[in-house]
Amino acid sequence: MKQTLPAPLDVKLMNVTATVLFLGCAALVLAAASWWVVRHPAFAISRIIVEGELVHNNAVTLRANVAPSLTGNFFTIDLGAARETFEQVPWVREAQVRREYPNSLRVELHEHVAEAFWGPDTGAEMVNSFGEVFEANVGEVDREGIPRLQGPDNSSQQVLQFYRMLAPALAPLSLEIDELVLSERGSWRARLGNGAQVELGGGTVEQVLQRVQRFVRTLEAVTAQYQRRADALESADLRYEDGYALRLHGVSTVQGKMPPPRPKPQPKPQPAAAARN
Repeated sequence: MKQTLPAPLDVKLMNVTATVLFLGCAALVLAAASWWVVRHPAFAISRIIVEGELVHNNAVTLRANVAPSLTGNFFTIDLGAARETFEQVPWVREAQVRREYPNSLRVELHEHVAEAFWGPDTGAEMVNSFGEVFEANVGEVDREGIPRLQGPDNSSQQVLQFYRMLAPALAPLSLEIDELVLSERGSWRARLGNGAQVELGGGTVEQVLQRVQRFVRTLEAVTAQYQRRADALESADLRYEDGYALRLHGVSTVQGKMPPPRPKPQPKPQPAAAARN
């Protein structure tokens, strides 16, 4: 049996050198191929497919405004950065971006659904259905039927949630809420559709709603005492334990309470029969 002799040192060095040269050439070829792919116009982003229920945007405008801000081609584009670019478009709440071979991006957009204006009248902020504040071109919004909410920073969800509970509680008066304000001290104030200002006071949500329900339940009876209807309300203050103060158009401030029940009419006494002689 023959034994294989170890290769001389110079042969080993030649083999190592050849392997290194081969790997280097392979790396150069791979780098050149990558360079070609990255820069070849066939893989440039040439098509953006926009999906989603769009009310305040359209696909043509989005492509024109967003495409110049996208960098890279099909392989090198940063999808996270592209998503952020789309989400900076007015009214866009969320964007989902994915590649479609060989040169397309498919974008699914979700717009804000505005439920109320937020902050002072001079602002351009709105509250969406999630209670999130976003900036919008308020000139595009039909103001009719949309309330204005105000409150301290980071209170938009709380104010929107209370508005959703307060609106049905006031519904029997046939007066919508034009404005709802939460003060820094936690006190609530509302302006109704007829312009009436209503001080709701503070406390827990349950306590405030109890005062509102008492007010709604008794207002018609109180206003009837002054030959008025509920829509004659000018202002009301519910910050009382056992009643409320209110002002009606043409009537000075009065204290409103549930009127006592009217006594039942008693039967008239029958005249006594004349006694016979």
